[in-house]
Amino acid sequence: MPSIETRGLTKRFGDDFVAVDDLDLTVEPGEVFGFLGPNGAGKSTTINMLLDFVRPTSGSISVLGRDPQTEQRAVRDRIGILPEGYSLYDRLSARKHVKFAADLEDCATDPDTVLERVGLADAADRTAGGFSKGMAQRLALGMALVDEPDLLILDEPSSGLDPNGARTMREIVRAEADRGATVFFSSHIMEQVEAVCDRVAIINDGELVTVDTVDGLRSAEDATTTLVLTVDDIAVNPTFTDIDAVAGVRRDGGTLRVDCTDPAAKAQVIAAVESTGATVTDIDVEETSLEEIFASYTAGDAVKGQP
Repeated sequence: MPSIETRGLTKRFGDDFVAVDDLDLTVEPGEVFGFLGPNGAGKSTTINMLLDFVRPTSGSISVLGRDPQTEQRAVRDRIGILPEGYSLYDRLSARKHVKFAADLEDCATDPDTVLERVGLADAADRTAGGFSKGMAQRLALGMALVDEPDLLILDEPSSGLDPNGARTMREIVRAEADRGATVFFSSHIMEQVEAVCDRVAIINDGELVTVDTVDGLRSAEDATTTLVLTVDDIAVNPTFTDIDAVAGVRRDGGTLRVDCTDPAAKAQVIAAVESTGATVTDIDVEETSLEEIFASYTAGDAVKGQP
């Protein structure tokens, strides 16, 4: 049974604006699923419909096998939510926030354990009104983790986090998936998505453009892998005419940058360089970033549908 499933999900505002258009989406149990799109693409509207904050115009939704419109309480009891634009209580301490969330779930979650996990143990008795944006984000994430939810829905979970906070968030997301939870999150920070997601969906102008793994997206876009080789002989002049996958070569002093359309060609490229008598002293690989792939899908000429 999918953790999230939508069929023909559509949301119209007024007569002219379609925020989400005929969205078919399936998220499997235990999956870390990234939901990407430019501002105004329909990401938050979709999340709001999953949570029954907004009712769809048409189509169906199943969350953990239940209809959030008719079984709202049963759905809410099994999910943790970090919404966009959440609010904290300025006069309540971090510990009291987590305790409040635990009381709502009627569970015995230890607030101090949660605060330790999100990096706020030292701020447990501080009131949230004095928190930075990053600290507030950590606290809201901690509240979402109460009672070990089966599904975490996170809207821009990295917002306001410094590099250490972002790393902690990634570790928590992977740990939640490892214990069997499903994580569905929207983000515009591509490196975060690339680091933790099993699959990624891209939505643009309310329409689903594609769903795939990051590696699958690279393959679909004929992405290039650049092999960066440091050699001990700056005069080396290898030829790659027998390697069909080599798309280009650039030299910068003792460094060769070889663009390959097939990652499997890397061994052939290195062998060709060393056949000249040079020694390869360092090897690095640069792959097309998810940000570049995302830009190619949302540039206005992508075709709706799933590969």
